[in-house]
Amino acid sequence: MKSLRIHYFKHVPFEGLGYIGEWADANRHALLCTRFYENDKLPQLSGMDWLVVMGGPMGVYDEAEYPWLVGEKEFIRAAIEAGKTVIGICLGSQLIAEALGSKVYPNLKKEIGWFPVSLTEAAKNIPIFSKFPQSIDVLHWHGDTFDLPHGAVHLMKTDVCPNQAFLYGDRVLGLQFHLESTPETLNTMIENCRSELVPDDYVQTEKEILSKAGLCRNTNKRLADLLNSLTE
Repeated sequence: MKSLRIHYFKHVPFEGLGYIGEWADANRHALLCTRFYENDKLPQLSGMDWLVVMGGPMGVYDEAEYPWLVGEKEFIRAAIEAGKTVIGICLGSQLIAEALGSKVYPNLKKEIGWFPVSLTEAAKNIPIFSKFPQSIDVLHWHGDTFDLPHGAVHLMKTDVCPNQAFLYGDRVLGLQFHLESTPETLNTMIENCRSELVPDDYVQTEKEILSKAGLCRNTNKRLADLLNSLTE
């Protein structure tokens, strides 16, 4: 595996790379970060091979409160047009969807906790998903959703949120859920976003979420399969 220059966008201090960082270190990939909450400047496209866009509690439409969203979306669009590998997690997937011209909006129900996602029929024909099971329990923490970008392949779904993952071309991947979560980042997420755990149909309690932290090992393995496939 060749060494990659991976640049990631971080929107809040408590949502970092999680397992993606462990995978990058193990494979000796270089990591650089833009921290929008610290008013870091946008990087140069020429200085990266991959762009990874992480999550955050804000919405893609919150430009008045977070003006850096405007430039971030323009940069994501430029990275896609330049043929970079672009991966979006949760908010990151929504930012990619909007950069590709799709609408992002509140879903009918929030999904917070461990719920299964299912592969679509189209996903079964995508090589990078060849090792995925038909259904897998993953960590969700989102209230918004997006329309599938034009030309993208619909990959995964849940009953309450049909658009959970997509592939645009062969290098742009959007995931609404958190395969990167580790037991440590799960605790950090809860510490910082506990106020969102308002009882609802698809919102688990703090106790329920933490009781299933052992599932991170399986989701991390599935993420490693995806990342390894994208390097080929």
